[in-house]
Amino acid sequence: MTKTMNEQDEFVRLLEESYNYKFSVADVVKGIVIKQENDGFLVDIGAKTEAFLPNREITNNQVNDRDYSEYIAINDVKEFYILKEEGDDENDRIVLSLKKLSCAKAWQELQNAKYNNETINAKVVLNVRGGVIVEISDLRGFVPASQLRTGAPFDGLIGQDIEVKVLEADAKRNKLILSQRQAVAEQREQVVDEIISQLEVGSVVKGEVVRIADFGGFIDINGVDGLLPISEISWQRIKHPSDVISLGQELEVKILKIDMDMKRISLSLKRMGENPWESIENEFKEGQIIKGTVNKVTSFGAFINIYPGVEALLPAAEMEPANANPFNIYNVGDEIEVLIKKFTPQEHRIALSVKDIQKD
Repeated sequence: MTKTMNEQDEFVRLLEESYNYKFSVADVVKGIVIKQENDGFLVDIGAKTEAFLPNREITNNQVNDRDYSEYIAINDVKEFYILKEEGDDENDRIVLSLKKLSCAKAWQELQNAKYNNETINAKVVLNVRGGVIVEISDLRGFVPASQLRTGAPFDGLIGQDIEVKVLEADAKRNKLILSQRQAVAEQREQVVDEIISQLEVGSVVKGEVVRIADFGGFIDINGVDGLLPISEISWQRIKHPSDVISLGQELEVKILKIDMDMKRISLSLKRMGENPWESIENEFKEGQIIKGTVNKVTSFGAFINIYPGVEALLPAAEMEPANANPFNIYNVGDEIEVLIKKFTPQEHRIALSVKDIQKD
């Protein structure tokens, strides 16, 4: 069937428009990748000449040996962002960008995720002062230390994929702030009842240290955080939990208490081993003179380590001279000879004396 005059005119008009179309900066166009060159790719976008996609405009991620196969290949049909228009010189080609369009889409997805309160995946790539840098698509974002589950960055996080919530996504200011703690809190609410119902007081469980505070450490038990108080870390006196445990460390701990109403789990590390107070019942007796090491000096006396994990108190009144300033007599680490004046290991109490040795 022959075309009518109107149909032929319309066809000619559309054909002329395709040749006369002016490709402008910021246009998004579809094209097919037709050739790879040393410094980029040639792309057919329907213009008079092939457009050029420089290697530097493919991705923000580091690429080794110009291997861009993860991002683009010959015969791929993709959308591109026009960075530069075609000039009067025939060698002055249209310049395209893939990463700019990818970034624009990523920003839009992040803004949607924030609006819909969605959880997204991010890869930790760098520890910086005050938090960590993560990658999402071709964008980099910041997770402040206060929004990390661990409360602080550490080397073990680098390379890990973590789930985060979007706190702020501002493309104009290139500002992306994320929170791991909010994502974890949401997950915890979903699984806490089920996980806690499977635990029993006295049982031994494995977990990972996910946060350390002055008062203890938080251990991830199958997605639920349990508290390991500083008093339950070691039988020996420690100044800070980080003296014994570290972020990312795998531990076996004993469950001491489960509060179903508050959804809290209390844990112990020191009770995984033998109780030293039980071990010393037949080791010492009142009136015995032994050697010990000063662990701590206070205004009212000194704490003396007389057995691994066991401290005894030497009151200032039992020093020589009596009631003198303990800080003027002893230093931490001093090895001294003491007399066991009162021995009640069942109550975890041992009283010492030095002045009574002198009298003898």
